[in-house]
Amino acid sequence: MLDTIKRGFIVGLKTTWTLGKVIFPVTLLVTMLQYTPVLDWVIKWIAPIMGWFGLSGDAAIPLVLGNFLNLYAGIGAILTLDLTVKEVFILAVMLSFSHNMIIESTVAAKVGMKIWVIVTVRLGLAFISAFVINLVWKGGSELAKYGLVSTTDEQISGWGAIVLNGIEKATFGILQLALIVIPLMVVIQILKDLKWLDVFSKWMTPVTKALGMKENTSTTLAAGILFGLALGAGVMIQAVKEDNVSKKDVTLALIFLVSCHAVVEDTLIFIPLGIPVLPLLLIRLITAIILTMVIAFIWKRVEQNNRKEVIYGN
Repeated sequence: MLDTIKRGFIVGLKTTWTLGKVIFPVTLLVTMLQYTPVLDWVIKWIAPIMGWFGLSGDAAIPLVLGNFLNLYAGIGAILTLDLTVKEVFILAVMLSFSHNMIIESTVAAKVGMKIWVIVTVRLGLAFISAFVINLVWKGGSELAKYGLVSTTDEQISGWGAIVLNGIEKATFGILQLALIVIPLMVVIQILKDLKWLDVFSKWMTPVTKALGMKENTSTTLAAGILFGLALGAGVMIQAVKEDNVSKKDVTLALIFLVSCHAVVEDTLIFIPLGIPVLPLLLIRLITAIILTMVIAFIWKRVEQNNRKEVIYGN
């Protein structure tokens, strides 16, 4: 057992190092961007198109902050605005699909998927869902009533303090990652050695098969759904090395996770906004399932056609 824990600990450290090399510099850069005119420029550029999605121009603020920073920044911005229930729900759905874009997309790309594909899928889902909701839902015109949440931000001045703040946030982010990744890798290693992971994979077989993936993708999916895209990518990196997960399954798993990850945390933090969170969760889950199944079907047809061409070509 001690040897198992040691192997899991080492794997956890290596995974943390792999992800940390991406997360630290990106977090530092994005934190510093908050104190430059860059975000203001992006907000001014995107504000005019908000009407297409049933949103006021001010809604560009939480969208930009949520995508550049994280969900908490986006929600904090929403709490400072006078928006209707419909606008808040649309923003919640958009931010569920598309948030923390720079860090999560860069980390997910470490598995082998191109960043532009990840960004396109997440932004595409955000914009399409907002357009459809605005088109279908005719209610929600009353002003949203928010819960008691503090929206105060720490005021920082001077580039020295800004850089130091960025380093602190980046370091804290790595520590948080390590506190989750290392124990998780130890648990996964124990489950592997006890053959319990094989049992779990068999239980998940109907789900992974329905999504067009093999059963050895189950651990990756479970980690990403529960803990988030970055951690799911970390587990996936290890799974590719140890479990011989194919490129096709890796891609399909990532497609699913960019649509639906960290479902517990990402859903619960929207409760203070006073919107129904169950429809929010169902929209993410159903979208992820349909999108993954469609891509798996198209991939399978392409493979079948390629095999036919090879057979008849000979």
